[in-house]
Amino acid sequence: MDENKELLTYLYHDVSMALDNLTLLIKKINKKENKIKKTVEELIKGYEEYLKEIKELIKNYNFKIEPLPLISKMGAYMGICMEIKKDNSDSRIADMLIQGLTMGILNASKKMKNYEKYVEKNLIKETENFIKFQQESVELLKKFL
Repeated sequence: MDENKELLTYLYHDVSMALDNLTLLIKKINKKENKIKKTVEELIKGYEEYLKEIKELIKNYNFKIEPLPLISKMGAYMGICMEIKKDNSDSRIADMLIQGLTMGILNASKKMKNYEKYVEKNLIKETENFIKFQQESVELLKKFL
């Protein structure tokens, strides 16, 4: 498999999964009085922008990406539902999101390091921008802890 495709596939799956999870989360807290809603909506917009950019890159590289297995999505779905049912406070939601973002930062950083010598520079730049977006998102969420 081409390294450019591998990195783009990783980014596509990571961004898609995060977007799905954030969309589910906002639906779960929509009728509640959480102050974190606006921040979650901003994160959704940010991830939508990244997904749009990644889809454009995929189109430029002329390949198709297989969706994530349903089992991956179901595990995340059940986890979010259970966590929100137990504790839907802003601090718990922020904590859950920060954990996910931190894992995303670490994984994307590892991928970037592994591929930096093999992929085109624009893909490294896109990965760096994505990592920066996630880091800034963590900082936004810290105020809810």
